[in-house]
Amino acid sequence: MRKVIRTAALLGASALLLAGCSSTGGDNSSSETADGGLVGTGSGDSCVIEATVPVGAALSLTGGAASYGESQQKGLELALDELNAKDGVTYSLKVEDDGSDPRQAISVFEGFAGDKTSLVIGPTLSNTAFQAQPVAQEAGLPVLAISNTAAGITEQGDFIFRDSLTEGQVIPQTIGSAAEKLGLKKVVVMYSNDDAFTQSGYDVMAEALEDQGVEVLDTLTFSVKDTDFRSLLTAAKEKNPDALVVSALIEAAIPLVTQARELGIDEPILGGNGFNNPQLMKDAGAAAEGVIVGAAWNSASDSPENTDFLAAFEERFGSQPDQFAAQAYTGLQIVDHAVRANCSGERDDVRDGLTQVKDLATPLGSVTINSDRDAEHAAVVQIVQDGKFAVLD
Repeated sequence: MRKVIRTAALLGASALLLAGCSSTGGDNSSSETADGGLVGTGSGDSCVIEATVPVGAALSLTGGAASYGESQQKGLELALDELNAKDGVTYSLKVEDDGSDPRQAISVFEGFAGDKTSLVIGPTLSNTAFQAQPVAQEAGLPVLAISNTAAGITEQGDFIFRDSLTEGQVIPQTIGSAAEKLGLKKVVVMYSNDDAFTQSGYDVMAEALEDQGVEVLDTLTFSVKDTDFRSLLTAAKEKNPDALVVSALIEAAIPLVTQARELGIDEPILGGNGFNNPQLMKDAGAAAEGVIVGAAWNSASDSPENTDFLAAFEERFGSQPDQFAAQAYTGLQIVDHAVRANCSGERDDVRDGLTQVKDLATPLGSVTINSDRDAEHAAVVQIVQDGKFAVLD
């Protein structure tokens, strides 16, 4: 049975109610939309909608991407709490586990498509998104991807949006900065070739390295499920590269980095977006020092939106957020902006509202949704120093 976590929010209350298990897509009441109750009056801050706007989320709470999904759930819960403390619009949030599995995600999306959900956030992985999003597109159900960075995500239809920067927006800046600051001339590239996210990351890496005039001595591939990289790393070490450039999920990144240092590979390791997780420093320890990662969020940003987010997250969960939490938190803020733009939770109106997001102040920075339905905002290049991400100077 698929694990389902439902979060219900009542008007004027910020408490979250987490429910148990279900094998169906959801239980949002369709009566709220039957009489047009999701269409309100006013707009923006003056918008008032009498009915609760139902939002769904498909997150990887189990499976290989569970660490990402758990962070996303926390970001959504925090944003929901804050939005429901405001006047005018109340949201309910139902979070379902996609199991890091495309087949399970398809079932989740089918449930949301049939139960009057206004918009779906997720799924966590690009590989899963490619399989599940067509269900929403066919149903006219808006989707906001919050961590899908592979090329082609929003090309699946005009109801598909995302607030996560693509690998094509982040990786070239990462490689450019590293090449300039570290004087990179020759590298070995490694990537898992059986996952859409990591494959897309590799494609961008290869192009960016070529653009920077950096020689690729060898390209080594592995499976997304692999955890022993010693033979590949030994082969890489024999090439005497200036750095390793790796596209992998965090579950592979941790043992890869650890084993590289154990084998005496002291050269810098440049990671794609999958490396951008505090779990890297927690589990790899000192081996993570010097790892360079491109990111869509600067945790050190001193903008009011980010400092408030950091403080609220720390108070709520007793830990600092990662990029996945920040993108999820921002995602629900974007949804609220879209709903209030037309003062409606009806699907077509929410979709139209998403196209109107421009220069929205968020923890990620000033976010604009462009004509391709992708987010635009500043990226950042980070390096692990003293067990934390710091901006690469």
